[in-house]
Amino acid sequence: MVNPIDDASAIGPRLRDMVSVLTPLEAKLVNAVLSSGFDEHVALKDIAGLCEMSEAMVVKTAKKLGFAGFRELRSKAAEYNRLPITEMHQELSPTDTAREIVTKVFRTSAQALEETLAILDMDAFVRAADLLAKAQQRDFYGFGGSAQIARDAVHKFLRIGVRATVYDDPHMMLMSASLLGEKDVVLAISHSGQTQNLIEAVKAAQANDVPVIAITNYSESPLAGLADTVLCSTARGSPLTGENAAARVAQLNILDALFVVVAQRDYALAELQLSRTMMAVAHKRK
Repeated sequence: MVNPIDDASAIGPRLRDMVSVLTPLEAKLVNAVLSSGFDEHVALKDIAGLCEMSEAMVVKTAKKLGFAGFRELRSKAAEYNRLPITEMHQELSPTDTAREIVTKVFRTSAQALEETLAILDMDAFVRAADLLAKAQQRDFYGFGGSAQIARDAVHKFLRIGVRATVYDDPHMMLMSASLLGEKDVVLAISHSGQTQNLIEAVKAAQANDVPVIAITNYSESPLAGLADTVLCSTARGSPLTGENAAARVAQLNILDALFVVVAQRDYALAELQLSRTMMAVAHKRK
């Protein structure tokens, strides 16, 4: 459950994070209070009518979201909506010019980065870095766009001599999981956290006492519920790009930060390995 929080920039991400476990009407309320036109002057009856809910249901949903009632939800949401960072996100339109599209896409990604930083669990981040640094074998699981994020991370880690392997096939994931042990680690990436084949592979790894790090957009997702360590991204979507376009940028940055922290654990060795791997491919450049 979402608790009232001091950092206003985390209010929107926390509410959006809960959408995956809300009913369609409850999700409609969250979207309504996070819209640009919502402020502390919106009446309970008006928001209830807009969301096709009874006033009592609005109050009940506000409490489900972790607030004392609608007034506190309205106050916190209005505070979030006044932040400069929220103005970065603008809906894409089929009639936008190329310049407008570039501006909107860049600003949406910038907002995703700022808000992901605001909600990032630093204790979980440090645990994830420890697991990656100490593991004998590091297997990264992901499908589609998530697999590309994993490949980017594996490339960076290889540059400093930290070997990892990407699996994006369900059979290969299960084979990988069957061979791992408690001294290894699985890093599973899924925007929704609901990909069944990924969840099956994670369960197979945990059956062998393998610690699992999850990177996802939803802390209440099935994947997050299974993982030992969860790192959440957040992003606002649009009809044209969806949520995961901006979320990918945030997830790449989470992994970049993990890479740097792991490298710092033995900075001298990381520098040496980086020099060796750079020299190995230097002759491929003109």
